[in-house]
Amino acid sequence: MRYNEKELQALSRQPAEMAAELGMRGPKKGSVVKRRLVKLVVNFLFYFRTDEAEPVGALLLEHCRVAQEEPSGFSIITNSCEGASFSTGTRSRK
Repeated sequence: MRYNEKELQALSRQPAEMAAELGMRGPKKGSVVKRRLVKLVVNFLFYFRTDEAEPVGALLLEHCRVAQEEPSGFSIITNSCEGASFSTGTRSRK
């Protein structure tokens, strides 16, 4: 399924089913953990810089695998990317 940038931005503005501020690490080894606002809308996981309204990116949560890492972290591995790591331990918002 294809989505254009305007459709994704409009979807990212919809009310979140869940949202939290998490530490996020990219798929490359040695990536630095960055604070991101993560928002679940339908089957997309949008991530934002904490001080910006437009999303930095989105993960389509179809055909993906979630694996626990460390005591308070998890990884999402999808067909579209190698994976992204998240660490919890911050407050979540609904």
